[in-house]
Amino acid sequence: QVQLVESGGGLVQAGGSLRLSCAASGRTYSRYTMAWFRQAPGKEREFVAAISWSGGWTYYTESVKGRFTISRDSAKNTVYLQMNSLKPEDTAVYYCAASASISYSDSPKPHNYGYWGQGTQVTVSS
Repeated sequence: QVQLVESGGGLVQAGGSLRLSCAASGRTYSRYTMAWFRQAPGKEREFVAAISWSGGWTYYTESVKGRFTISRDSAKNTVYLQMNSLKPEDTAVYYCAASASISYSDSPKPHNYGYWGQGTQVTVSS
């Protein structure tokens, strides 16, 4: 079992920055692929970014490339999402997810993740 707790959300003006954190606990966290998804009101949950257990690869959805950075600190059992140049369309609840065995190509698919956090709200005002 892996437990995930997100933090760092809030209200920010367009062009601003936020850093989300996801603290993980449980067995063999270091071997899990970690990802961030988001869900805006009335929309489906969408993939944002993923990072392999070793940090050897990262994967971003096109709309956040160059603005968001996913990283992990295995010593702290924490994964981060640094979000810069935020836009109103980034407004959503952001969820952290973990998967014990997932390939690069499968990492954007939410059904491949067995563990989810409770989410943290990010609101970007124009």
